[in-house]
Amino acid sequence: MDIGARSRPPFLGGARRGTARTVATAVLVAMTCGASALAAPSQAAHAAPPPGAMSSAASSAAASGAPGAVPSAAASGAQGAVPGAAALFAPDDRTEARPRPRVDCRRVKCVALTFDDGPGPYTDTLLAYLAAYRARATFFVVGGNVVAYPGVLHRTAAAGHEIGNHTWSHPDLTMLSPARVRAQLGRTDQAIRAVTGMVPRLVRPPYGAFNATVRRQTGRPMVLWSVDTLDWRYRSSARVARRALRSVRPGSVILFHDIHPTTVRAIPRVLRKLAGRGYRFVTVSELFGGRPPRLVFNAAPPELH
Repeated sequence: MDIGARSRPPFLGGARRGTARTVATAVLVAMTCGASALAAPSQAAHAAPPPGAMSSAASSAAASGAPGAVPSAAASGAQGAVPGAAALFAPDDRTEARPRPRVDCRRVKCVALTFDDGPGPYTDTLLAYLAAYRARATFFVVGGNVVAYPGVLHRTAAAGHEIGNHTWSHPDLTMLSPARVRAQLGRTDQAIRAVTGMVPRLVRPPYGAFNATVRRQTGRPMVLWSVDTLDWRYRSSARVARRALRSVRPGSVILFHDIHPTTVRAIPRVLRKLAGRGYRFVTVSELFGGRPPRLVFNAAPPELH
């Protein structure tokens, strides 16, 4: 398995905020503004966690370099979508969950596409690509970006995708006290519930870093991955697609980040090629028949009949 704890940016710092906010989100903002703020991770906290502070499976890439910050929407030329998507898909295709038969991953080849660190200005385009293949994915969202882009998260959930908790500000949880781990997760739960009406059932720890203390605070399945596209390092759509396609197996959990436009542009090729190989695109929970284990890397290959 290609599992790495990577040093990557906490969330979309400096990105423009969505103009539409639900009443519930406005209440959440008012509530959180009055509460004691959680400290943002320092530059030192962005570095890969020390080897003893994560699972052995997640420590293999700790020494690799990483970008120091996420470019703002203005700096990257973002206007809320990857160019060309609006001409291909109508808005309704992105925002409505199309009915589809239940997928039995014991009988067909399944893969779980997962996207971290959003929602962001490119997520709507990603939703359009997924809708074209009636694909379901799992989005591990950062609480700060949920407040910044509530409409995007609402459309993601409405399209039938699974929403997971990726903390409020993307710290290394192994460096926090138990109380602050709970605060990172709890505050994000509140933000997600304010927008979608539901509390996420899954957690993904930033950098893939966890220890016994972190696991005791989550109380939910902790989802890592079996295929790392390294899209945070290689800002090349072709390279990201190749890494995903080369390593995938039935039951794979593939890691992407929808905050990078190069990643979003890679997704149509990934969907087309994997669909051609007979894969079905499911959420993490669907991959395990609705009952993920406490620690997820991938699902065992199904016995196809």
